Amino acid sequence: MMDGEELSYGGPRDTGPHDLVWQKSRRSNPSGNCVEMAALPSGDIAVRNSRYPQGPILVYTRAEVEAFVGGAKDGDFDHMLV
Repeated sequence: MMDGEELSYGGPRDTGPHDLVWQKSRRSNPSGNCVEMAALPSGDIAVRNSRYPQGPILVYTRAEVEAFVGGAKDGDFDHMLV
């Protein structure tokens, strides 16, 4: 977390750089039920709710995101969707 950021719901509020390039999955549905991710200059990854872009963001290390994405690709979380 950078100095001066507020904490909200466990993550820093989006008070940092506003020139981030946010990206959501091409699988996102038209009603906006998706999360967005942005690469931070530090190499960390920011995650936010696409329906509330001014709300809080969570920041993860690259290694944490790689572990999550790898687990998702391997089907580790599939049981949560049935």
